Order: sequence, then structure tokens, then C-alpha cells
Amino acid sequence: MLIILWDNDGVLVDTEGLYFRATRTVLAEVGVELTPEQFKEISIKRGESTFLLALEQGIPANEIARLRAKRDRIYTEFLRTEPCLIDGVEEVLRALHGKNGQVRMGVVTSTHRQHFEIAHARTGLKKYLDFVIAHGDYQHSKPHPEAYLTALARHQLRPKKCIVVEDTERGLAAATAAGLECLIVLSEWTKDGDFRNARKVLGSIAEVPGEILRWAGDRACDR
Repeated sequence: MLIILWDNDGVLVDTEGLYFRATRTVLAEVGVELTPEQFKEISIKRGESTFLLALEQGIPANEIARLRAKRDRIYTEFLRTEPCLIDGVEEVLRALHGKNGQVRMGVVTSTHRQHFEIAHARTGLKKYLDFVIAHGDYQHSKPHPEAYLTALARHQLRPKKCIVVEDTERGLAAATAAGLECLIVLSEWTKDGDFRNARKVLGSIAEVPGEILRWAGDRACDR
């Protein structure tokens, strides 16, 4: 049996733009102009909070906490009301899910479970998934490998049977540090990243099934 471990944001759902819009809106209230380039570097590439820009400008911690809470409310509303399913994702998951007894699929994400559930209340993807590892199931977020190590331990998965699908440098770093091979599907936010350690860099999720078949074939030859 093959195990596919999917990242969520940027791979299954297009949520980074929504998160950027929500964060930019609240930071503007305190005179901080968040640019797409800053968001890519701080949030997507490094996995850190863009509220550090407000902290650097002397905004007090209690005000940052208020802004963060407001950002989360705005982002939650975006998830409830705006389409975010990436084109072609359901077709890919449906095809892979149809290989009964051959493929098992789960999500390993840095997003909060609440946000995951809200986004996927409308996508219809959860029926294809065997499990979800989300923020709160582990202590250290990507690029730390703990999220993937948690998935391996909790679901008794053999690393050699698992392949990861990610879209970010920190996701790739987390997967490889956990001893997993990783495919990268480029997104608008990550197309300029350094993915030299990936098994393969793909331009579309539609390419994933074919690449997984090649990976499985290579694994069979290594036995």
C-alpha cells in the first residue's frame, strides 16, 4: 500500500491569498503596509508571523493580540464564503482514492484544525482522506519535521511507503528531515523557491498521479 501525505494550503486549497488579505487588512490599521513579497518571505518561506512587522514598529503586545484575533475572524469569514478549492484537486484525489487497497491518503498541515474544517466543509475532499494531522497535534510547525513524524507514529506508517506532496520550501524541509520523499507542486506564492531536494517539481497537481506511479515503480525495483 502506498501512503500519500498531502499538505493543505497551496496544494489542496488556495488559501494563502485569503490569509494575506486578512493580515494586510488588520496591519493597515496600525500603519503597517504588508507587501506580497514580505508575506512570501516571512509567512510562507520562513513560517513566521508577519505581526513581527508591527512589533518592530513599537506596536504593543496587547494591540497585536487584538489585531491577530481580528485577522483570524476575517480569515475565517473568507474561508466560509470564498471559493478556495484548487482546480483539478478533486479529480486527482478521486482517482487515487479509487485504487482500493493500494493507496491511503492523509493531510499533514500547519493550519489550525478549525480553519481546516471550515475550508473543507465546502470542498468535499474529506471523504477521500483517511486522517488529518493539523496544528495542535504537534508542538513544532514546519520546517521542523514533527508534523510528519507525528503522522508516521500515530498511524504506524513506514517512511518507505510514504510520499509527500508540498508547495513550500519549509514543507519540503520538514518532509525530508522526517526521512520522506517529497513532490513539489508550484503555486503562485512559491514558484521562485529553492526545491533542489525535492524528488520532482511539478507545475500542476494534475501531474501528481503519474509521478506517484513512477515513484512506486522505483520503489518496487529497489526491493
